[in-house]
Amino acid sequence: MKKLQLLVVAVMLLFSAGVHADTIKNSKLNLNNPDVRKCLLESTKTAGWELASVYLNSENKLVMIFDKGDDTKIYTSREVFTK
Repeated sequence: MKKLQLLVVAVMLLFSAGVHADTIKNSKLNLNNPDVRKCLLESTKTAGWELASVYLNSENKLVMIFDKGDDTKIYTSREVFTK
């Protein structure tokens, strides 16, 4: 019975580990600079990443989210976005 319980727990752990996507957060870029945004878009596109979303968060910082398969990269500007 213990072997069966151990097997069930192992399968559940493997399943739950496979469901969660890897998230990489980076806030060291100055996304307020249009040249930085352009380079980020070009480099991620070359690497196979797709831009999923761009928005201003509650702190008025620019956030860019890129997806590639089950992986996600989130870039947040280090400074408040100004127009």
